[in-house]
Amino acid sequence: MAEGALRLVRHSYPELYQADALRGFALRPGVQGWYHIEGESYVRINSDGLRDREHSKAKPADTIRIAIIGDSYAEALQVDAQDAFWSVLERALQGCGALSGKKVEAINFGVSGYGTGEELLTLRERAWQYSPDIVLLAFTTNNDVSDNSRVLKKTNRVPYFVYRDGALTLDDSFRESSTFRWQQSLPVRIGTWIRDHSRLVQSLMEGYRGFRIWRQTKAAVNKRNSAPPAVGAPVAASAAVAAGEELGVDETVYRQPDDAVWTDAWRVTEGLLTTMQEEVKAHGAKFLVVTLSNGIQVHPEAQVRQAFMDRVGVSTLFYPDDRVAELGAHAGFTVLQLAPRMQAYAEQNHAFLHGFGANTGSGHWNQLGHQVAGNLLAQDVCGGLLK
Repeated sequence: MAEGALRLVRHSYPELYQADALRGFALRPGVQGWYHIEGESYVRINSDGLRDREHSKAKPADTIRIAIIGDSYAEALQVDAQDAFWSVLERALQGCGALSGKKVEAINFGVSGYGTGEELLTLRERAWQYSPDIVLLAFTTNNDVSDNSRVLKKTNRVPYFVYRDGALTLDDSFRESSTFRWQQSLPVRIGTWIRDHSRLVQSLMEGYRGFRIWRQTKAAVNKRNSAPPAVGAPVAASAAVAAGEELGVDETVYRQPDDAVWTDAWRVTEGLLTTMQEEVKAHGAKFLVVTLSNGIQVHPEAQVRQAFMDRVGVSTLFYPDDRVAELGAHAGFTVLQLAPRMQAYAEQNHAFLHGFGANTGSGHWNQLGHQVAGNLLAQDVCGGLLK
């Protein structure tokens, strides 16, 4: 009865990911089901493990292909596939005069949780099979830099790129871990099959996951609230210093790095972007980096953004976007910054481009956010890259 009731109300939490020997994890080919965690959509993973419709490996004649490489913003589970920015981009470019009658096909390789390292591996292993003319890297500033650092990401379950003897080198030692071997064991495969076929099991597992997140969040808050002041700390600390002591990883990215960990994270990130640009150029394609937006960057209320900047101790919310743009100017690849223009749109229209329901204003792009982003990208691509 419980199983039937859950199916009747379209309640499902399908297991979308599987262990991957190259990237740590990847989307499972052929999986489909309802996604409810943030927003709502019916998710279908195609036969090649992409959150997209089916695409032939051979590129059709008179077609320009755009490979979308990214993380959760590109995977876009929060909205229907037809509303994701890459679908909006594809449709908008069909009317581009610079195409001279050619069609545009955007192929989405985005996977939640990927940093630039996994995205480079995705380009090498998957995207080149589809012969793209343009590689569009959707760069999420609030976590892509930290995702490229083992210290900041705090997991050993994925590969990392590190500098060894001055060269950017792949560290795939995660494959030797007991966790990775367990993920590929027979008991896990049996458990995955059961979860695939039981909405009740899916619901119980998702409830347990939510409980763990709640418990960890509560513990972190209690620890921060009960922590005594640092020994020797000045009584009248500045607001910027006080903010810096409590900043999370996603907030620290708005500040110029002042420690070895963040300095290394940025160094690795910039090395990965440069490496990707060189490989795309070697394949005869065009490389385009698009820095996306975070909720606070495009909040429609200026005073809310200012209060956040005061707490973080910064004068701008676009430090990571500007830094990537400066790298592009130096290394010779195009960088498009969406956040400043999306902020202008949000403020002018008093519109929230991130979040759903009670979490409006934070989290991932909602349908309007994807629409605005896709149309802005179409204007840029049509106006410059297709001529």
